[in-house]
Amino acid sequence: MKLSRLNLGNVVAVGHASGQLQLLLQGEDDLELIEVEAPVEAFEGLQRLNNIVASVSCNALTAKEPIAMLPVDSSLANAVGYDAENHVLQVEFQNGAVYQYTGVDDEVWDDLQQTDSIGKYFNQEIKGNYQCARVDLDCC
Repeated sequence: MKLSRLNLGNVVAVGHASGQLQLLLQGEDDLELIEVEAPVEAFEGLQRLNNIVASVSCNALTAKEPIAMLPVDSSLANAVGYDAENHVLQVEFQNGAVYQYTGVDDEVWDDLQQTDSIGKYFNQEIKGNYQCARVDLDCC
């Protein structure tokens, strides 16, 4: 079996019509629709994968212990925190929304703390590169 690492963070939605798998992707400034010839089973498989990932992510992100948050001086975020054991980055944005990003390495956390611009670093290195879930709502 050959495995490949996937990063589907930019996929906003999927669909299927007339033998075409449709992927709506979030670009830097806008959305892009890509169509690929594929059977409806490919679409159904992506739907199942999404349900599995959402279930696993939601369960994984329901922390037993809250992540300690550090206040930051940023136009993007009020505070950031990191669970080194589980590799989870937590960000409280200026609008009050709290998101957790899974699979974040210690090095990324260290770089985030040392950067001159949290917003710029977040947008270049974190946003769209990690599975995330909003945790300040009862999503689970």
